Amino acid sequence: MAEDRASNIGTTPDDSETNKNPTLERCLDMLRDARNDSEQFAALLLVTKAAKAGDIDSKTRRRIFDSVGFTFPNRLLASKDSPEGCPGHMFQALGLTLLACFCTDPDLAEHPQVLNKIPTFNSVISACDSGDASCDSMINEAYQCLGAILATPKGPRELVNRGALVTLCQACVSHNYGYDQALRLLVGLLTAAEAKCWQRAPSALIGVLDMLSAEFQKTEDMTKFQLCEALRHFVPPLLPPGSKCLQSLYQGLSRILSSKLSASQRDPALKLAACLTQACGSEWIPPGRCGSKFFALLINLACVEVRLSLEELDLAEIDKKHDLVAACYILMEHAILECTREKGSLLREVQKVQLVGILEEAFAAVVYYLRQAGWKMLGDPFIFASIRVLGAWLAEETSSLKQEICDLLPFFLHYAKLQFEAGKKGGSSLQNTGCSGGQEPVWHGDALRFMLPGLSHLTTEDRPRAILISEGAPVLLCQYFLHQWEVFVSDLEAPFALDAVESTLQTACAMFLNFVVAVPELISREDCFTALMDVLLKSLPSLQPQEEHLGLVAGITTLGLMMARKLSAHPGLQRTPEAKEFFSTTITFLAGAHVAQLDPVGDSMILSLAPAYKAAWPTIGELWLLGMQAFASCMPLFLWLPEVVLQSVWPQDLLKLLSCVAPASVDLELVTAFQGILVELARTSPPFREVIQQHRGAELANLYGMAALEQGLSQQ
Repeated sequence: MAEDRASNIGTTPDDSETNKNPTLERCLDMLRDARNDSEQFAALLLVTKAAKAGDIDSKTRRRIFDSVGFTFPNRLLASKDSPEGCPGHMFQALGLTLLACFCTDPDLAEHPQVLNKIPTFNSVISACDSGDASCDSMINEAYQCLGAILATPKGPRELVNRGALVTLCQACVSHNYGYDQALRLLVGLLTAAEAKCWQRAPSALIGVLDMLSAEFQKTEDMTKFQLCEALRHFVPPLLPPGSKCLQSLYQGLSRILSSKLSASQRDPALKLAACLTQACGSEWIPPGRCGSKFFALLINLACVEVRLSLEELDLAEIDKKHDLVAACYILMEHAILECTREKGSLLREVQKVQLVGILEEAFAAVVYYLRQAGWKMLGDPFIFASIRVLGAWLAEETSSLKQEICDLLPFFLHYAKLQFEAGKKGGSSLQNTGCSGGQEPVWHGDALRFMLPGLSHLTTEDRPRAILISEGAPVLLCQYFLHQWEVFVSDLEAPFALDAVESTLQTACAMFLNFVVAVPELISREDCFTALMDVLLKSLPSLQPQEEHLGLVAGITTLGLMMARKLSAHPGLQRTPEAKEFFSTTITFLAGAHVAQLDPVGDSMILSLAPAYKAAWPTIGELWLLGMQAFASCMPLFLWLPEVVLQSVWPQDLLKLLSCVAPASVDLELVTAFQGILVELARTSPPFREVIQQHRGAELANLYGMAALEQGLSQQ
């Protein structure tokens, strides 16, 4: 029997503790010297009686285990018989009592012999009839064992893998005996292993959510606030619109938040509302007057909480409220989306104006907090949460708090650099985490990703742009772009990551373009742009103008062409295979944007956007025009480029396109863009002018009012 005991778990404690109970000592001696099951069983009963007569500490429990081991409890649990006149489950009950006693020792609670009893504990919880005192005692001890396992490092994973998650959900939904214990264990399990739980048993967890939501709606006593606290743990990462629980949750939260409450009653409601908002946006709030009024109230409460928490700047108090303020940040971030949504918003225009003013005051408190505490608390996850929500605000609103934001820019960049470097050491700088209900990053992740849209807007203004340049933003942005590109090309099997990274790369391209246009000398002054140019030359051909990546293709194309103008002496652009392939791909993108199609209201052919470009055109249209201008200006800088253009038959196809469509269908800005390409080609040499002439170049120049092309073709 010794081989199944704790010799490999820990050292046997000394006897000093049990010397206080001589009777227990004698019983333990009897247990240790037992020669058969009957003697061991009798000794166990005496040990139990002696232990109940006095306090039993952890060392004594370990001594009991050392005397018994696992073999005898295992046999008790497996026994179907019992002494005549005793309850049928007497032996199983004793076995459970022993295991519950052993599980108070953390080392024993994670022993394989305990972990493989999880299905047994599940069966006791599911199968025992409540109402019988001995059965209720067995259920309590089964819950005690599961709770001890949950508290161990590998316990949550084992509970999920061995079926305890589903058993606990069923116990909750059925309101079986010990329902409250099952609920506490589920909350602990979701807190410790949320993603694994939702992956393993989503329907069972949704069943608990529906049941708790119904109770939440009906209950009008203090239980309502306890349910509110528990419910947020059962909100899944994504909650489809129309889910059964949403109406109940809305009605319950509406009644709570519309009442006069203490902070301890209101705070769980705000946290639950934040988790619901992350899981399904504003879909849990019904449209119409009541819904919009409730949403405005909700955001108002969140903004007030942020101001009260951050303006006083008692760091110890703020530390206690991190979870609550982070929940308010989630609500504020969604309020920004609602205020900027043109169609389908919950809010009326007057409400939007009011909320923007309230949000501005709350964000002033966030800025104040970061200015006072940011440098001192760089490693605090709450700093990240504060920067993230401020980034969401700056992505839409850079005119307010301008002076305060400019003062914060050095801190932003320093923090972003630290986070970026830490992210590289830990793998990808893109991380997925969320509030306790799951979903998007709140506490940690890629800080620069959240800051980029706001920083991009700021690069259009002289003062913030100058600060960003002086603080090394271009170098950091180049390094960040190179790293994100590596993530993008190596993570093709992760759709969420790809979408986020692709969006980040597009924003980075926009920020670079602002630098190129406003401070063109920066491109040749900073060495990092040379490395960036090399990456652009290689990256664009690997993308090709695919419909799903047109936004990124447009950004890289235009940025690469604009940079090439300033880096014309760069060796990588001197007729290298990479340069040729880059320019060939830009031609494919620029040439593919327009096609001829039959006028739906007439018989003539008209110029129209290519079908693949239509959805993306509101985003890429201006980039395409800028790319056309940049391409035209590259031709005289790279003497080998016109030959590549002619070999692509782009000019010939362009002239054919203009020949077959009605001139009135071609906008003036398109005429100007097309003319720029043809003029530069005509200026290159007589053979190129001859190709244009062969395709009715002079006639089309006159037809479309391309005076510069007419002049270029007339040159000898």
